[in-house]
Amino acid sequence: MTPIPGLFNSFLLKLGILALTAPAQLYALPTNPRFSDWAGSAGDNESNGGAPLRGAVVSSYKLAPGQDADADLGIPFRWDDTKNPQPIRGTWGATDPGPQTYEYSKLNPDIVAPPSTDHNSMPNAKWPMELSHNRLVPNGAGWSRQENTENLPIATAMAGVDMLLAPGAYRELHWHKASEWAYVLNGSCRVQAMDENGQTYVDDVQAGDVWFFPPGVPHSLQALDEGSEFLLVFDQGDFDDSGTGLISEMFLRTPKEVLSKNLNAPLSDFDQLPKDELYIFNGTPAPANLTAQNVTGPGGVARGNHSYTYHLSKQSAYEVPGGSIKIIDPQSFPLASTFSVALVTIHPGAMREIHWHSTDEWGFFVSGQGRVTAYSPPTTGGTFDFQAGDVSYVPATYSHYIENTGDEDIVFLEVLQAPEFTDISVGQWLKLVPEQIIKDTLHLPQSLLDNLSPNKQYIVQGNTNLTALAGGSGTA
Repeated sequence: MTPIPGLFNSFLLKLGILALTAPAQLYALPTNPRFSDWAGSAGDNESNGGAPLRGAVVSSYKLAPGQDADADLGIPFRWDDTKNPQPIRGTWGATDPGPQTYEYSKLNPDIVAPPSTDHNSMPNAKWPMELSHNRLVPNGAGWSRQENTENLPIATAMAGVDMLLAPGAYRELHWHKASEWAYVLNGSCRVQAMDENGQTYVDDVQAGDVWFFPPGVPHSLQALDEGSEFLLVFDQGDFDDSGTGLISEMFLRTPKEVLSKNLNAPLSDFDQLPKDELYIFNGTPAPANLTAQNVTGPGGVARGNHSYTYHLSKQSAYEVPGGSIKIIDPQSFPLASTFSVALVTIHPGAMREIHWHSTDEWGFFVSGQGRVTAYSPPTTGGTFDFQAGDVSYVPATYSHYIENTGDEDIVFLEVLQAPEFTDISVGQWLKLVPEQIIKDTLHLPQSLLDNLSPNKQYIVQGNTNLTALAGGSGTA
């Protein structure tokens, strides 16, 4: 057989019809299966009468109440009774025949079917703590999970940890590079600390209370009889709770000769040191009488403005139509000099008024469900849905609100890195600008301007019928 020229040989190799044997042999294309068995002269026209090879069929679906309203209205809706939610809002969007996990859609209707007022690409502002990898510890002592810039990149200024200690369990003696602000979610625990001057502190906190530790201050926590779950907020977005200083590790990483010399003790005293870090571990239950663990050093006991805890659970809330608010900042809790926090309760149908802060806001939904639209200057907006256990994050100067879209109260933490809790209220701003400027700019009627308040509202009551405006008229 006459050899095939090299170029043509390479071409045939790409077609897979030339065997690399010697002498070279040219093989014919296989005859089975025959293309004509499944394709007609016009190609894949399904002319053989078999099942369709292309196309997708969407099964019947039902729109949620309010979902068919004008997309510009942005009416909140829920897919509680919808089997297969579809990305449709008013005349916008279309059905989705592709693979879906409908439970995700039901939790995030404003992401699947956003209002048409959303614009451009807003960075993700939501992270469910339940999606964080949970660190379980032995012997039922507890667990912890965290949120930081690894799972919520927009949250550059703060990070959070959700931690549980079983009854009698410790979070071992440790310290951080970052400041730690904490809110007790349930149960109770004992807090112990000592500062650079040998000033000591011990206190019991319960659900609704707060503690704070500056960077470097060593402290420990022990759950009391019913155990305790608490939320920790750190002033570094990339904070990692597994990177804290631990007394067990410090002893393991220090030569025993040095320990002996420093603590004036025989080497045998260190024979029973833990073999690994403790982190969270079971211990002897704390004595019921707090005074039994009071230890007074040369610096005395921390009191007053130097206290590491604040009993926010005992503070009266400021009641407003639609909910209530508690504010804790350095004016009431001086030691936490860079943390200013609002604990906000929003009744069904109500909303935290449209506002923004001069610093980033780290938020946590303690209970309830709602939605937030954030406006990122100059032209970007995005709407997100939140449930209990979710973290939210809104950068400085982004306007936003929190609207209750559920049937129970929202309890929400707004955490700022600021010496005072402040915000800019959009309603107050409109009232305190000369009316003609507002009319020339937004073309709002006099009746609306007359109804505005010169005071911040914080929370405004709304219609509990969230679809009341579906017809395109009325007041929410």
